[in-house]
Amino acid sequence: MRFAFSDDQLAFRDAVRDLLAKAAGPETIRAVWDGDRGWDPVVWSHLAEMGVLGLLAPESAGGLGLDEVDLVLILEECGRAALPGPFVEHVAVGVPTLTGELQRAAAGGEKVVGAGQAAHPVAFGVEADVLLVEDGTGVLVIEARDVRARSRRSVDRSRRFAELTWTAATPLPDADPALFRARGAAATAAVLCGLAAHLIETTAAYVKERRQFGVPVGSFQAVKHHLADALIALEHARPAVYCAAWSIATGQPALSRDASFAKASANETAGLAARVALQCHGAIGYTYEHDLHLWLKRVWSLQRAWGDTATHRQAVATALLG
Repeated sequence: MRFAFSDDQLAFRDAVRDLLAKAAGPETIRAVWDGDRGWDPVVWSHLAEMGVLGLLAPESAGGLGLDEVDLVLILEECGRAALPGPFVEHVAVGVPTLTGELQRAAAGGEKVVGAGQAAHPVAFGVEADVLLVEDGTGVLVIEARDVRARSRRSVDRSRRFAELTWTAATPLPDADPALFRARGAAATAAVLCGLAAHLIETTAAYVKERRQFGVPVGSFQAVKHHLADALIALEHARPAVYCAAWSIATGQPALSRDASFAKASANETAGLAARVALQCHGAIGYTYEHDLHLWLKRVWSLQRAWGDTATHRQAVATALLG
């Protein structure tokens, strides 16, 4: 069995990385923080043109007809860039769950999809055109015109939340709530891995330049150990995330367990990378002007999205112990 990604998958990842490097830098995130919506329409349009938004939609719906294994590296790149917007909710959860004309509109980027669970505030609940909500019994499709949303503040101002009520909703009888939740958790785990990778890489570069007592801070053994611990954690979390993507793509019976294990692992890994980055940057890391806080706050927000660490640890234990 071959576990490596294909050349096509790696090339697609590299193309998305190049796009995000050119069009979605820290200035884009800051503009979204101060803007009226949680994503940049220009970047969103570029992703639609590349086919990224419809990656999981069938070709008959205008998509690429690919699966979660093809998507997982793209999700990492979105994390690496701290891409603002409902990428997980739209691409990983919304497009494969929707059907018909709504799926086609989402795949082409004409409608933006938000998604979440009714028991929790829903990310992008105020801004999305269509909302998918899992209410414990099934998955509902709700048009924006039928939503009554009460906004909630977030530490990450590009991820805006809302408590939802609605006047009309359409059930999706073929949508599996467990698969819906697994898609959200596994995709968020991939984004967290990308965030962790960026934090480790930029921190390693910073400590090579920052000098104290006449030598680079990165030459201190304690700093090396901190970064090594974060990198080791990332290398352990990534296989769990890739396994979850494969489980979902192939419809494995253990897909919920694998998604929970991936999310718990990625939560811990990104949390560790965030702590190490903040420590190694020192006082400058606490400032609003430095870009570091944009990545830190995305980590802190996503650690609680689609289930926190304790929730997913319990789900894994339950699955293993029966």
